[in-house]
Amino acid sequence: MTAAPVGKPPPLEVAPTPKGIINNLGRPLNMTCANAIKPRNSQHKPIPMKQVAYLHGEPKIVWEEEEVEHMIINEDLQLAVIGKFSYGWLEIQELRRLIPKQCELKGDVNNGLLSNRYVLIRTTLLEDYVTLLSKPQFYITQNYWSYPMRTLKWDPMFDPEEETSIAIAWISFPVLPPNFFGKEAIFSLASAVGKPLQVGMAIQNKTRPSCARVKIEVDLMGDFPIRINVE
Repeated sequence: MTAAPVGKPPPLEVAPTPKGIINNLGRPLNMTCANAIKPRNSQHKPIPMKQVAYLHGEPKIVWEEEEVEHMIINEDLQLAVIGKFSYGWLEIQELRRLIPKQCELKGDVNNGLLSNRYVLIRTTLLEDYVTLLSKPQFYITQNYWSYPMRTLKWDPMFDPEEETSIAIAWISFPVLPPNFFGKEAIFSLASAVGKPLQVGMAIQNKTRPSCARVKIEVDLMGDFPIRINVE
């Protein structure tokens, strides 16, 4: 049996750097001393100091891929998104207050100015991460002025001068038997195309057994399978 994924991914975007942490109402979080020193992620791991090597007279430091992954975890960047303002932007203090509220984010958010026009948005909920990357554009409004903000996926190689090829997209499996509509089965199928993030509401409510839809994170420059063999 084969399951054919249908749907072509639209473009997506990335994220910038932080300062004060605010909640979804735009107010500062009340942090106790214990909370402030408590690691936010149980996988937090110290990164060892590196020795400097020299190549053709230039200093060189090398980190292993696993160490870079731990750096991302340590800096709470697993669900980071970049907000890009192309036509003016507000002060970062105002963006910290307005972005969580006007983008309808539910979890804690840490916003900071990455560079001119780019804001790093560190989310703590996968739902908020998906929300930010699922819309082509948000409008941050203050005093009757609206500032368009595109969102991009952050990664360690982010370059403001280059467009990212990573996108969020819905794909469909229109002839899939309903016994494969469980989240684990759908995610397994979708992982052949990209990184599965969210199943459609119809799957959750079991109201459309004719078609399975799943939201994925995908590299538009990659190759996409025509069909997936299921045994």
